[in-house]
Amino acid sequence: MRIDVLQGDLTKRSVDAIVNAANSSLLGGGGVDGAIHRAAGGELLEACRELRRTQLKDGLRVGSAVATPAFRLPARWVIHTVGPNRHAGQTDPALLTSCFHQSLMVAAGLGARSVAFPAISAGIYGWDARQVAEVAFDAVRSFSSSSSARASTDSPLELVEFVLFSDDTTAVFRDVFRG
Repeated sequence: MRIDVLQGDLTKRSVDAIVNAANSSLLGGGGVDGAIHRAAGGELLEACRELRRTQLKDGLRVGSAVATPAFRLPARWVIHTVGPNRHAGQTDPALLTSCFHQSLMVAAGLGARSVAFPAISAGIYGWDARQVAEVAFDAVRSFSSSSSARASTDSPLELVEFVLFSDDTTAVFRDVFRG
């Protein structure tokens, strides 16, 4: 599995799936979540409302992931995951690891060959970008070498991108990646 670190706009990536750093309501928000909802169009909000009505009445739990179509985005799917919020006392790195692992499981289950991630929980949720990068790369490498990755689909993931908006976060991810 190839891993790339890019600076840019996640909503413009032509990959099979992009990962949304969502809130538990799945009904949009700020940052990456708001950008994805705006770029995908109102159909994404309707799909998320339907998930809330049918499968996720209490919202999506921290560390979990679920997919919707991507609608007006170049990607085919949006995988929504709820990162831990350090400001709310969610400081266990296992919760952050779960976001990446569950998102990869969902992507593999969809048959995705490529997936692009933001820096989940960095920024407004208070996690240090370096710790997010370390957890993210460990989770991807662990997933890539696990039997669950090979068993979950006939078309395993070939490419994982980390698409980061700011110069600073991109530099941190590149530094950790070269590590």
